[in-house]
Amino acid sequence: MPTQADHPNIHSLLGLHPSSPLLIQFLQFLANEMTPVPIPKIYPDAVYFNYYTLGLSLLFIPQPGFKPNPTRKLSEYDNDKLVLDSIYLYNTPPKLVNATAGSGVIGRAEQAFSAFALLPLELELAVDNKNKDGNVVTRPQKVEITREGSGKDFVRVLGEPDRKGGGVGPTSGSIGIWCEWTQNGIMVEFGGEEAIGPGAWERGKDAVWKTITLFAPQGNI
Repeated sequence: MPTQADHPNIHSLLGLHPSSPLLIQFLQFLANEMTPVPIPKIYPDAVYFNYYTLGLSLLFIPQPGFKPNPTRKLSEYDNDKLVLDSIYLYNTPPKLVNATAGSGVIGRAEQAFSAFALLPLELELAVDNKNKDGNVVTRPQKVEITREGSGKDFVRVLGEPDRKGGGVGPTSGSIGIWCEWTQNGIMVEFGGEEAIGPGAWERGKDAVWKTITLFAPQGNI
């Protein structure tokens, strides 16, 4: 199992092409030196490289003037016309799997992913963010992501989210709560019974994360 030592800051991979040596090196690192082959999902405005056994999905967006054709094979594309826009990390902690088995809380696509291969993981943070009032909020330099990380763990380090949503509607079919720290390029979706239905935000502090999306930090909001 790989560890975090000697690998690049994951956020630094954003903006790279699929054939970038740095990105390939990172994927080989996760897969223990073998270059993993993605299972692609191709849309006119986005191309997903899914690595199910690594708990990882990479979202590439086309450059201006290029429109991916879903009927073509991935090998037929010019990699320089695709740029990494977002990185999805998946989680399958026992608490989340046991609580949601057969409940529909975790979608079939998410169930197909293993837990991200590099957990626990540290993400570098922008130390001096500004809140909505323009005041500087000092935060730690890093946040540690573990398989058991819950809502209260993220808020303790990152502070109150810049954006949040979900957790409304009936328990069955409800969208789980999510929080976004825009200035750090981190969005966290939570799973389990604590994250859905009436009262989800009151229980959400104990909800375990199921998906983390990494994107380019967007500065002050």
